[in-house]
Amino acid sequence: MTLRIAVTGWTGQVVCAMLERVPVGVEVIALRRPDLDLAIPKTVAPALRSARPDVIVNTAAYTAVDQAESEPELAMRVNGEAAGEAARAAAALGIPMIQLSTDYVFDGALDRPYREDDPTGPISAYGASKLAGERAVAAATENHAILRTAWIYSPFGKNFVKTMLRLAETRDEIGVVADQAGCPTSALDIADAIFAVARNLTSRKDEASLRGLFHMSAAGEAVWADVAEAIFAECERQGSHPVRVKRIATADYPTPARRPANSRLDCGKLALAHDVRLPEWQSSLRPCVARLLKDQGKDQQR
Repeated sequence: MTLRIAVTGWTGQVVCAMLERVPVGVEVIALRRPDLDLAIPKTVAPALRSARPDVIVNTAAYTAVDQAESEPELAMRVNGEAAGEAARAAAALGIPMIQLSTDYVFDGALDRPYREDDPTGPISAYGASKLAGERAVAAATENHAILRTAWIYSPFGKNFVKTMLRLAETRDEIGVVADQAGCPTSALDIADAIFAVARNLTSRKDEASLRGLFHMSAAGEAVWADVAEAIFAECERQGSHPVRVKRIATADYPTPARRPANSRLDCGKLALAHDVRLPEWQSSLRPCVARLLKDQGKDQQR
């Protein structure tokens, strides 16, 4: 029997990854504007009902972290209110809901990886809006899994890896922040994990331990400068020119929104409940960089 998964979003990194990694026996229905527009929460429930899903996955979000500081109402509408609408639709349909959330719900002051029961305290409008979404989902339906992840990259959309590769085309040295720690996480690994969680939620309907809040990021940890060095090391292996990383402080690269200094997530609960463990970040980063470099080469030949 085919498992029908309705996913909010269309061009986001995780949606693109899910569409690429669809396993046998699963159908992904990606919902997009104008049928579903998270900026207009009343469009959410009708679009989800018409998809006739077995599971709802809400990955779409307002992700412009810095821009959210000047558009907090829009961020809250998309990330908070619309998430609640999706969860209410799931409850009405009697199906599980998977909500993708973020490390930005924390202030980053802790000196160890964050666990699910640690106090939240977002320091940005984006983080506040995502926390509101978590709370709206939890209030609307018990049949949910909220998956907090961090530092997403992929061959799709805009992300840190693509930015570094673009800058490396014209520079020999790049300044990269070295005092923010986290878990670089591949959207392709996230997609695989979401499919596993969705199957668990639908096949083991009475297991309360599968529901609730979970952390889901790559194994290991790094600062942004570490990630950049790993990217450029792979570039050199692929024949590109060497690029040096200049380690800088967050204060040397000011942004409108504050970032958590510590985005490390303890993912033990997810492993215990769902038997889902994401790979070490380096092992997923290398093929992503190689793929993007290959795509660059194809573009240059056109």
